[in-house]
Amino acid sequence: MAVVLGANQYGKAEVRLVHVDRSTPRHALTDLTVTTQLRGEFSGTHLRGDNAAVLPTDTQKNTVYAFARRFGVGHVEDFAMRLARHFVDAQEAVTGARVEVEQHAWERIRVDGTDHDHAFRRPGGEVRTSVVTVDGDDAWVVSGLRDLVVLKSTGSEFHGFPRDGYTTLAETTDRVLATAVTARWRYSSPVLAAADDFGAAHAAIRTTLLEAFASLHSLALQQTLYAMGEAVLEQHPDVAEVRLSMPNKHHFVVDLSPFGLDNPNEVFVAADRPYGLIEGSVLRDDAPPAGRAWDSVPGFV
Repeated sequence: MAVVLGANQYGKAEVRLVHVDRSTPRHALTDLTVTTQLRGEFSGTHLRGDNAAVLPTDTQKNTVYAFARRFGVGHVEDFAMRLARHFVDAQEAVTGARVEVEQHAWERIRVDGTDHDHAFRRPGGEVRTSVVTVDGDDAWVVSGLRDLVVLKSTGSEFHGFPRDGYTTLAETTDRVLATAVTARWRYSSPVLAAADDFGAAHAAIRTTLLEAFASLHSLALQQTLYAMGEAVLEQHPDVAEVRLSMPNKHHFVVDLSPFGLDNPNEVFVAADRPYGLIEGSVLRDDAPPAGRAWDSVPGFV
């Protein structure tokens, strides 16, 4: 039996970066968590402890900070691509790089009805995400979001499912449908064909996801998932594939009969676990090959 080294990568995980653009009196705040991973010819360090080809992870961290200062941040996809290209171009042993960026939202505090120039508050837990992968001359961009919490108080049903000796769930034609959407979409090209930049594209796709969730009269969360992915592909030609992970945040009607009260779908208990977890991908039948776009992308499917 021969033992050989398989696929490997290394880098600096979860580099916290806050960038303040002070070019005008109205400051812009960007809050990121950046993870870098390099791929290439690193057999020497694995097999012999020879680090001649190993760019220290501390150097990678410093590069993140230096690039933020030298070039600014801009859209997370552009920042990630700039870093990935740098590592591949600057290091002979590095043939590929994967840079994952999460952007944590901040919004301006309003004072007397006006957004403040340099005071901010953190809204809900939604996070914008991007993973850029460079392999030689090839590059892929996977953008997305996670923890987009949505709820419909009606317009959702669930019935017609199989029953066995362990089934207790009642069928319903009117239920609360709530979920925390994690969505990732793969662009057909690392350069958008449309006039929109990555920021505008992200905002538009987010709106499409929300509108599809709200508009569909849902017979199952699976149906909602597919409709959301389908809407993105129909409305955004730059997107080749959408992957979605959607936990079913159950809301159960509380039995108030012991207190002599009815409950016509007005009072619920929100259960955080266990929960149904619905995941799936929706893609164009003529989508370009994914290549290494999804390699090491955390998540699902």
